[in-house]
Amino acid sequence: MVDAREYHERSKHSPQSVRDTDWTLDFDNKPRPSKVYTDLPRLSLGEPVNPPDAPALSAVATSRPSPDRVGDPATGTGLAELCHYAAGVTKTLEIRGEQASFRAASCTGKLYHIDLYAVTGDLDDADPGVYQYDPESDEFHVLREGDFRGVLAAASGGQQGVADAPVTLVATSTWWRNSWKYRDRTYRHAFWDSGTVLANLLAVAHGAGYRAEVVAGFADEPVVELLGIDPEWEAPLELVAVGADDPAPAPGSVEHIDPAIEVASDPVEFPLIHDAWDQSTLADGETAEAWREGFADATAADCGTHAPGAGDLVQLDPVDDETASARPVGNTIERRGSLREYSHEPISDRKLATILDRALRGVPTDCFGRGAPDSLLDYYVLVHAVEGVPSGAYQYHPGENALERVGDTGRQEAAYLALGQEVVGDAAVNVYAMADVDAVVEHVGNRGYRLAQLEGGIALGRLYLATYAHRALGGRGFTFYDDLVSEHLSPRASNQTPMTLFAFGKPEQ
Repeated sequence: MVDAREYHERSKHSPQSVRDTDWTLDFDNKPRPSKVYTDLPRLSLGEPVNPPDAPALSAVATSRPSPDRVGDPATGTGLAELCHYAAGVTKTLEIRGEQASFRAASCTGKLYHIDLYAVTGDLDDADPGVYQYDPESDEFHVLREGDFRGVLAAASGGQQGVADAPVTLVATSTWWRNSWKYRDRTYRHAFWDSGTVLANLLAVAHGAGYRAEVVAGFADEPVVELLGIDPEWEAPLELVAVGADDPAPAPGSVEHIDPAIEVASDPVEFPLIHDAWDQSTLADGETAEAWREGFADATAADCGTHAPGAGDLVQLDPVDDETASARPVGNTIERRGSLREYSHEPISDRKLATILDRALRGVPTDCFGRGAPDSLLDYYVLVHAVEGVPSGAYQYHPGENALERVGDTGRQEAAYLALGQEVVGDAAVNVYAMADVDAVVEHVGNRGYRLAQLEGGIALGRLYLATYAHRALGGRGFTFYDDLVSEHLSPRASNQTPMTLFAFGKPEQ
């Protein structure tokens, strides 16, 4: 069984690995982008109609579970809205004569392998149960009737957010829906793509005034059994506890279920994916609690992140809440796209500052803060065209709202780092989320690697939302040559490797 460090090494891109591959896509065997049960009842909560009107820029700027803006959960955004604006179909376009559906959150290859399940108590709009969200119809498959929240509370070691939440969402990945194209790298993509879904989910929940927290520490097998899934093919990734003050009952017995699923392709196994997931599983609630508490024994330096150094600083000046873009969360999610062509026209330094400030403040999780590190990541920014900021490579320091120069860069170099994709060099700004995988695994285990990749995915999703909250900007996530990025950002990032990359700027007219 590989540990996370070996998996990461074996799934890296290099010019040679990309050049030497003989993998070809079998479009006759392409998996469908959603799960279809053959005989489960469905629950319809009506068309999602109440996205929160909170500005997207304030909704993504939340590093704590409880937002500053407090709404009324009894009359505000409901379960259907939470799921629709996190993972539902938000637009359908005709492309080359065929209808193409696009989801609320971006996904590698538009393959949509992330599913959401809701484990609920007695909600205003749903009875207690375990439901699987269908993004195509905005309906819910009914897996179980009854209140099973206690199962998740026990699996998480009594984590307070889960124990008190009226609903906890579970994100899973069906490996084959992504590995059809990306093979072993799918394990990374599971956290990138669930991260963009969770970024939306957190924004919608916080925008509506709900408490919402990502829970990475939980025993995996009880969740597998509760959802009736087979982790060889579909596995749980994260929990998101939404709401508060509704204690879960004691965990009861969970009858085994094996719901029938319609399979429209012939899955190909990539054993490294499941092996990488399996080596990071937690056995029970006590183990989950101990893993979470282990973060308090690790410092930021232990986890390989870097405090400000001796480089030249560019102080940033983000706009305040009163003058920031007020584009609402729901509208921003619906507007979000994946920009294909960038202008070389510079963006303003204040827009750069505002996007970084709002998107990269930190993620509300069960692991960070309260004496533990606030993050496993550092953020590096390649500036190509920003008014008042010289072209170059910088480390972004969120606490100081400053860019520290760590080296030179250029558009051609930036494009080459991103698998030679010229569009990345055309963008005004590239943002890399970087982690020290060796240090993370040493201090917080293989499960910590999941969290590092997930944190990068949530940052990616928040950068999307913070960018598309501005009328004249657009952006997109990209992949990269892992070691070449580290070399380009050395010596500062010599111990770190990229988790995610986001490029943004002005669209080509």
